[in-house]
Amino acid sequence: MRRNSAIFVRLFRWPAPILALILTSCVIARADSIEKIHDALSVSDPQNRFNLQFSGLVDLEGYFIDQPTAALIFSERNFLFNPRLTLFVDAQIGTKIYVFAQTRVDRGFDPSDDGAQIRLDEYFVRYSPAKTVNVQIGQFATVVGNWVSRHDSWQNPFINAPLPYENLTGLWDTGAPDDADDVLEWGHVGEYDNGDYSDKYARIPIIWGPSYASGIAVSGSVGRFDYAAEMKNAALASRPDSWSITQTGFEYPTFNSRVGFRPNEMWNVGFSTSAGPYLVSEAAPSLPVGRNIGDYREFVLAQDLAFAWHHVQLWAEFFETRFQVPRIGNADVFSYYFEAKYKITPQLFGALRWNQQIFGTIRDEDERTKWGNDIWRIDAALGYRFTDYLQGKVQYSFSHQGSSPEAGHLVGVQLTVKF
Repeated sequence: MRRNSAIFVRLFRWPAPILALILTSCVIARADSIEKIHDALSVSDPQNRFNLQFSGLVDLEGYFIDQPTAALIFSERNFLFNPRLTLFVDAQIGTKIYVFAQTRVDRGFDPSDDGAQIRLDEYFVRYSPAKTVNVQIGQFATVVGNWVSRHDSWQNPFINAPLPYENLTGLWDTGAPDDADDVLEWGHVGEYDNGDYSDKYARIPIIWGPSYASGIAVSGSVGRFDYAAEMKNAALASRPDSWSITQTGFEYPTFNSRVGFRPNEMWNVGFSTSAGPYLVSEAAPSLPVGRNIGDYREFVLAQDLAFAWHHVQLWAEFFETRFQVPRIGNADVFSYYFEAKYKITPQLFGALRWNQQIFGTIRDEDERTKWGNDIWRIDAALGYRFTDYLQGKVQYSFSHQGSSPEAGHLVGVQLTVKF
């Protein structure tokens, strides 16, 4: 009981800094000032031959954490301050060419104790020869599912991602297990190893956030149907270090697709697939003799739906995933979430999300054993848009994993300035 309440004690030790950030941001994000900045960062040709727009997001995040940290937060402390600057460049050239780039300055792709770094996370060129066809090449978010299209801090009603996008499994992408005991040890870490997550960054989820891998995609809409297909250089489960074309080539490509149907303005349903090797080149020496990285793939079938009506928005995604594991065979896992957002007033909104991940079994000698800890998590968030350019959110997450008696708690606060 003492451990479970400690996070709330820590939360109330920080009211002055948080209040100061809110008041400062309210002053900075005055609508008239931000509008002038936005206009100043726009360049247009009088003859409409091109349009160039610079924009961005400033995020000030704070996490109050139970240790060991859950999901994709890499910190050994009980409080993590995680500022982030995101810069976007949008360029429309004529009617058929669109160029986009996203650069971030932060403490790592995922919240961490690391020092400041700058990265080019996303960039692509899109060519639209017809209204129903778009072709793009570069490094960009996956077409799978529906969370990716609303994952940035301004659109996401929560501070973090749904469970399928950030819950780490017991598989590594840098090495193959010697036997089933290795997979079981990695998969049940935290439940049986006193929460030792020293290998945390080596482990992989079903899909790592928006999965900004490099490649080529074709997409478009025909009537009420949407379609998208892409060839990427890394699997959905791959870590951010693998996404760049300079880091991972196309020797072992991944193929993803999504087909969507919009029966009316309220509903949007989709079906996605993915297949591709999840191991990186460092894993090659650990593979069985005569095998290569391309022999072990991650397969994903996913379904998504979205609904909007008046003040209510609903989303859900379901992922059926299979990893082909060297010396083990198939390791299956099912993960899903339901998410709801309600607009209480024009500026105030609340959101609730239920997440769950259920692991299959692998053969361990003469019996079959779950290869990971089943986990469920509930996220609750409250957000307020002070202006069209300033938004604040607070979130609480409660999770339970495996048969451990301990529960996980996470409190997050986020201020976002849009310009």
